[in-house]
Amino acid sequence: MENVLSGEYRSAFRGRGMEFDQVVKYEFGDDVRDIDWNVTARLGEAYRKKFVEEREVTLLVVFEDSPSLSFGSGAQSKREALLELAGLVMLLGAVNRDRVGFVYAGPEGKIVREPVRGRGQIMHAAASLLARPAPAPTDPAPEMPWRFLARAAPKHSVLLWLSDFPPRAVPEGWTVLQRRYQTMGFRVDDPWERALPDGESFAAYDPTTGRLVTLDGNSAERAAHAAWCRQREDAWTTLFPDALSRLVVGTEQNRLDALVRFFHARMKAGTRR
Repeated sequence: MENVLSGEYRSAFRGRGMEFDQVVKYEFGDDVRDIDWNVTARLGEAYRKKFVEEREVTLLVVFEDSPSLSFGSGAQSKREALLELAGLVMLLGAVNRDRVGFVYAGPEGKIVREPVRGRGQIMHAAASLLARPAPAPTDPAPEMPWRFLARAAPKHSVLLWLSDFPPRAVPEGWTVLQRRYQTMGFRVDDPWERALPDGESFAAYDPTTGRLVTLDGNSAERAAHAAWCRQREDAWTTLFPDALSRLVVGTEQNRLDALVRFFHARMKAGTRR
């Protein structure tokens, strides 16, 4: 995985821009806009400022753990697939020597691991995130700690929000986070969320109530499902207007392949810019 994704990952996440390095003698062909006039006047010959790219990235993984993530019509639930995505991204951050931390929002409150560098520390943090027990059906939806997130990482860090992203209004303060961070969203969909199965009736487990629900598959139910899908997509694209800032993966799809495509698309877009 390191060989497959590391290059795309490095190119997809930009650092904090150009940082001043040192003053060097001006040579023919250098950009005159970089001339340091104070040093030039003091030494009597032209000197310019030299800059280097500040590549270090701080990655903050925000995992919103709601009971609805426990749904799964196949072999794997949405929660299991979403945690796998979180673990893969944290591993990539460790491989690329970035600072990685997480904020877990669950029914009982938040759990925070501040961004750290080092493969051992990051993998320990990832293991603690993946080991969190799933919420019970009777648990309420978690409250997201938006005020805390506004100061949880340095400016220009990558904030990766993983959630079920149901239809809802834009959270208060989201625009502040978008200005402070590089915001991205990862979502996992079950095939039944995209389209209800064929057939007159079928049963499904509702993780938010903890019981089986029988659907008739009639036109009214399918119309209501289609309306819910539209509302969800509208809310999703409002949160993340840039298509390169959002990723949707099906529970039946390979998560590693999805990450390769996502980071490769961001890398290509960055090259064009």
